[in-house]
Amino acid sequence: MAKQGSHSITPFSFVLLMSVLCIVLFAISSGKLAFIDIQGVLNYQRQAITDGQVWRIVTGNLLHTNMWHLAMNLAGFWVIIFLHELHYKRHTGKLILLFSSLCLLEGIGLYLFYPQLQAYVGLSGLLHGLFTFGAIMDIRKGLISGYVLLLGVILKVLYEQYFGASADISELISARVATESHLVGVIAGLISALVWTPMASKFKYSQS
Repeated sequence: MAKQGSHSITPFSFVLLMSVLCIVLFAISSGKLAFIDIQGVLNYQRQAITDGQVWRIVTGNLLHTNMWHLAMNLAGFWVIIFLHELHYKRHTGKLILLFSSLCLLEGIGLYLFYPQLQAYVGLSGLLHGLFTFGAIMDIRKGLISGYVLLLGVILKVLYEQYFGASADISELISARVATESHLVGVIAGLISALVWTPMASKFKYSQS
């Protein structure tokens, strides 16, 4: 019984919790519930971070510009966890640590390497990191699909660096798509996977 209880927090429980948090933050910052300037307090603002408001490095990932932005990011979050559930289903703590690390690395990466980016919100950069990490874990597990997924996300990001993101997506989310965050996310995912490699043998996966 004790063993079962230790796994009561599943990967999907965590995804649900983060989804609810993002929805609540969006609800508070928009419409009739806008009694707190959530965007003004939590979004990634380079100058504010420079002035000491370092929490924005992390919290900016959890905010969104509009309902479409929120819906697309949360949908992507759920799909990625469904796709790579086998890497987290017995070790939800691994997912929680990875999510937190990617939030931090995303913000730090943008701050250090993209000084021209003054503001940023959204999960998309983090999701690119999560996808990249999952692809590498697939490769470690011997899945050929991991190579395909990793190549696909790298080509996508390289394409965006040269040609930019879709204008339709920018119009839909009422903001420029920060393709810089996608590149930082992929690099953060690679770093996380490399750091995880020495500990990978501790995690056993079922053959089903």
